[in-house]
Amino acid sequence: MFRVFKYALYVVLVLIVVLAGYISINKVPDIPVAQLKDKWAPAPSQFVDINGLQVHLRDEGPKDDTQPILLIHGTGASLHTWDGWVETLKVSRRVIRFDLPAFGLTGPEPTNNYKIEHYAKVVVSVLDKLNIQQAVVAGNSLGGYISWATAVLYPERVAKLVLVDASGYPYDAKSIPIGFKLSSNPLMGSVLKGFLPMSLVARSVRNVYGNPELVTDDLVERYYELTLREGNRQALKQRFIQTLPGPLAAKVPSIQVPTLLIWGEKDLLIPVKFGERFDQEIPNSELIVFKELGHVPHEEDPKSTVKVVQDFLAAH
Repeated sequence: MFRVFKYALYVVLVLIVVLAGYISINKVPDIPVAQLKDKWAPAPSQFVDINGLQVHLRDEGPKDDTQPILLIHGTGASLHTWDGWVETLKVSRRVIRFDLPAFGLTGPEPTNNYKIEHYAKVVVSVLDKLNIQQAVVAGNSLGGYISWATAVLYPERVAKLVLVDASGYPYDAKSIPIGFKLSSNPLMGSVLKGFLPMSLVARSVRNVYGNPELVTDDLVERYYELTLREGNRQALKQRFIQTLPGPLAAKVPSIQVPTLLIWGEKDLLIPVKFGERFDQEIPNSELIVFKELGHVPHEEDPKSTVKVVQDFLAAH
């Protein structure tokens, strides 16, 4: 019996050593934003001062558009997630997108405030900076939450809403990307400080696609490098702690603007039943479900999804 116990202990110790070695070799330092700008912020990128934070922003299309379109990305993403939509929309509409605090090249919020009310305030500050009184506000996942929260808290600034697999209700995910799990777990976050193998990022991105085969090496590289932007990993942990779903959910029925809901039926993070709930509670809404797409349908199939946005804007 003692020999069996001794052997089991030996195996456990070997596994611990192997795991510690794996974690050690996959610890990656932060990258200063200056080193990332050339690759990820070419023209028409600009950096604008928003409440002391240098926000990475792109403003494209005709500047005489009276109701510009503002695109807001989700957790772990950046303004680049909207590339496909922008190529189509900017032909006839002014389109603005930016990296949220804690993400992309914008980086950490100086006051460490990642509450949903503060994110909505950032949106209004961006509109103020650009002298825009009212916009069509569109967002995916966390960006969707921020979009509808802005419509609730600052209704006079939102002309129309486009919610793409939006968060904001307390939800029960069928599957959560492993990167999200590690970032939202305080204990694992301490143990795995600095740990970020590219394979983990790849698994996380594939998890939110309806068809994981569409996830390219270039796409993974973008998510990976922008996650390494100095301060983003620590900020992401705070975002999971502070930006909680639920606080404003009771106010969803107060949204009066025309609202388009786009959902991927293969979304395992925020299942389509939540799109149906938004559709039931927002008086002037329309839900369109794409059967083969996942949590980021605008990125996975920009051509099909932007078409329904164009139809929606034309109808309203």
